[in-house]
Amino acid sequence: MAEATADDHGHAHQAAASATARSDSHQQHPLRIYLVVWAWLFVLSACSYFVDYIGLQGYLRWTLILIFMMLKAGLIVAIFMHMRWERLAMVYAILVPPVAVLVFVWIMAIESEYTLFTRLTFFGANP
Repeated sequence: MAEATADDHGHAHQAAASATARSDSHQQHPLRIYLVVWAWLFVLSACSYFVDYIGLQGYLRWTLILIFMMLKAGLIVAIFMHMRWERLAMVYAILVPPVAVLVFVWIMAIESEYTLFTRLTFFGANP
């Protein structure tokens, strides 16, 4: 009986050692994924510069530039900061606060337009 316990202890020690070795090793991703992301970042940057080069103006220009910027930031965070392989709770902890800030900024922008509208309506264009 004592021999079986020592044998079980040996297996438990080996399992713990292999689990420690797995947690100490780093996950390796193929170099190809980094090169593909780099190429996409180059293409998105070229598109952003092209929007400026062809002379688009107004909301279309800024919308396209912001879309390209957000796509590039998403690629960088997902691949180079390894968020693609993180737990869902970690992704939510990092992505939800900036999204909430953007929603609040959007709400404030709507409210500021309403305030401007009511001021112009009731006080006129020349104060």
